[in-house]
Amino acid sequence: MEEIRGKKGEMRSNISKTFSKISSNNISEKTKNIEKRLFEFANFIEAKTSLLYINSGYEVVTKDILERCFDYNKTVILPSFNVEMQKIFLFKVDNLKTGLKRGEKGILEPDTSKCKIVPIEFIDIAIIPGFAFDEKGGRIGSGNGLYDRLIPILPLTTRKVGLAYESQIVQHVPMESHDKHVDIIITENRIIYKI
Repeated sequence: MEEIRGKKGEMRSNISKTFSKISSNNISEKTKNIEKRLFEFANFIEAKTSLLYINSGYEVVTKDILERCFDYNKTVILPSFNVEMQKIFLFKVDNLKTGLKRGEKGILEPDTSKCKIVPIEFIDIAIIPGFAFDEKGGRIGSGNGLYDRLIPILPLTTRKVGLAYESQIVQHVPMESHDKHVDIIITENRIIYKI
């Protein structure tokens, strides 16, 4: 267990170093390509209610994706994190300017006084953040396990899609028993279906 955690920490460190060498223009270009692929992806286009995320750290930037979802009349669901309870609560956000506040993890999340909670069974597609992925759908998150608890309780019909820059795709993600896979990964170069 400790060995796996050590390998995950090493992968996070390597990806951090790789990112520090990439220019913001290059990241922006890669992000636009990921967004383009996502909005051409049939499962995403057909999904009415989409769980998304607001990026932090080295996750794929989602600002433009979120704004574009409103143009497509999608119901945008964002997570609210309760680190103490080790839970994610899902809220419908109608306005990115007025419906968000800084949360426990230091990133923007739904203002629970302005947004309505959404039952998990309404989620058609879940866009899952990650630090690294492999082609089998293995995923390294931020290390707190909140998404690993969320993924197994999503409906079986809900597609779990990771967004990643190609430099975040690794040969093998070391997995612990509680770690959960995604079904599909979208990068700036390709769409990877879990092998």
